[in-house]
Amino acid sequence: MLAKVDPKQRSPERKSPAMSAFYLTEVLAEIDRGAGFLDTLSLAEVDAVRSAASAMVSARGETIFHQGDPNRGIYLIEQGRVRTYYSSPTGREITLAYWTPGHFVGGPEVFGRGAHMWSGEAVERCRLAYLPGPAVRRLATTIPAFSICLIEGLIAKGNCYSALVQMLGTRSVKERLAQLLLILAERDVAGDVGKPLRISRRITHEQLASIVGSTRQWVTSTLARFQKAGAIAIERDGITIVRPDELLAET
Repeated sequence: MLAKVDPKQRSPERKSPAMSAFYLTEVLAEIDRGAGFLDTLSLAEVDAVRSAASAMVSARGETIFHQGDPNRGIYLIEQGRVRTYYSSPTGREITLAYWTPGHFVGGPEVFGRGAHMWSGEAVERCRLAYLPGPAVRRLATTIPAFSICLIEGLIAKGNCYSALVQMLGTRSVKERLAQLLLILAERDVAGDVGKPLRISRRITHEQLASIVGSTRQWVTSTLARFQKAGAIAIERDGITIVRPDELLAET
């Protein structure tokens, strides 16, 4: 748990585009900022964080923390993916982001005060390190480097949710879907110059709808229109962005 890794020997999984976090944003380069936010700590500092944390495992579909419940600390993702989402009083949900190993969830009340402003759910089996609020405060006051890491992580989260608000407020739902498709495709082929833009990760129309703020039926019909226009090709195991310019033009 929280093993210290030499930057030259990082796990291929950590660098895998498929493990990148994602959310609606205009700036693709910022999308995975905050991953590995503890990587700058020394071995002794990592040991201090490890001793303060409790290991926990969440099964696929399990709620890690629930909107409105007392906030008692943060969760460092070591394996798996966590979806954060907000539920309106009427029960409608909007996905805020999908977070991956190296990120933490449970903020912004990192010291364990107040109530959770949204919920966190394990998208797949997750291994987490739970840091109670008092432990986070103690580490922040005794290890300056940890404080910097925490601030950097919160900055990344702030950028994420600011980007989401901007997208929701300035882009039509059709534009948001087109942008999301490009984000997913870019992340899946990151580093492979010349490779066609293709979404290989498994994501349902319902999940896409929850991110862009629409319905599954609308997403299905809009994807069909994008394909008819020649902008994308829908296949059994993914979606290929055939003509990115045409996809944007369709919006």
